[in-house]
Amino acid sequence: MNDRNVHLEDAQKIIAALGLPSQQQNERSALCLLALLNLTPEKTWSQAESPLMGITPIMSWAHNQYGKYYAPNSRETFRRQTMHQFCDAGIALYNPDKPDRAVNSPKAVYQIEPHILTLLRTYGTTSWSSHLERYLADRTSLVERYAKEREQNRIPVRVAEDKEITLSPGIHSELIRDIIEDFASRFAPNSILIYAGDTEKKWGYFDEELLKGLNVNVGSHGKMPDVVLHYTEKNWLLLVESVTSHGPVDGKRYEELSKLFSESTAGLVYVTAFPNRALMGRYLGEIAWETEVWVADAPSHLIHFNGVRFLGPY
Repeated sequence: MNDRNVHLEDAQKIIAALGLPSQQQNERSALCLLALLNLTPEKTWSQAESPLMGITPIMSWAHNQYGKYYAPNSRETFRRQTMHQFCDAGIALYNPDKPDRAVNSPKAVYQIEPHILTLLRTYGTTSWSSHLERYLADRTSLVERYAKEREQNRIPVRVAEDKEITLSPGIHSELIRDIIEDFASRFAPNSILIYAGDTEKKWGYFDEELLKGLNVNVGSHGKMPDVVLHYTEKNWLLLVESVTSHGPVDGKRYEELSKLFSESTAGLVYVTAFPNRALMGRYLGEIAWETEVWVADAPSHLIHFNGVRFLGPY
């Protein structure tokens, strides 16, 4: 058996020994572990390193070093089915160089956790078993510590007087917070948050029953706007897109949202939110008529794109 296969099999055994579920005890996860250690076929476990690596570099490394090719559209599988579990189990750290980096940033990186690195350098030696036993005894406190650190980097958003949610770090979530806390209080006072998207998980916050009460059933495949607010005083649904995610409410998005919320018993108001006017300038030619534009760095102003009404459904 060549060194490539030996390392791959050993990595899978290690993943099992660390207590990860059977869904992660596979070749893909073994390659991720080896990449995080830069353990090329000719190296021994005692030579394991701890480079910072993103998903695409991990996949390229697996191909170059172990001859295992994965299509580019496998990135999400690597991220969601291996690296996410590695981080939850305290095996890998996410963005240790910049913990507040946005979840969907192309610069996102992972690194092997220092205690795990020390442990894995003993693999294949007589001290492996005792080191593993000692590590497993201490792992719960380590995992809890890292979970707490990740939570501290999330962005708190007050959605009601006595209710707060948190969103994954990044510019997108900061703008979502501004929409909920600033835009809503100025232009839709006492409105109720129905939905807020999160880059880490599609349905960041969702009051599905409230939306159903307005005769809207989007299902799990509906492409929701970034924020949905019910302005109860006027019975309007404010459908707000943050330009930091998929762009403004242009003609195509206007039609998509109109169709998705076509059965709504509340009037529909379409809003595009920008973090600043400089960014807004780049999208002016795309914004659909009969929509509103709000800019976070000029929060008391609203830009109305034509129509006979000001901030209202048509």
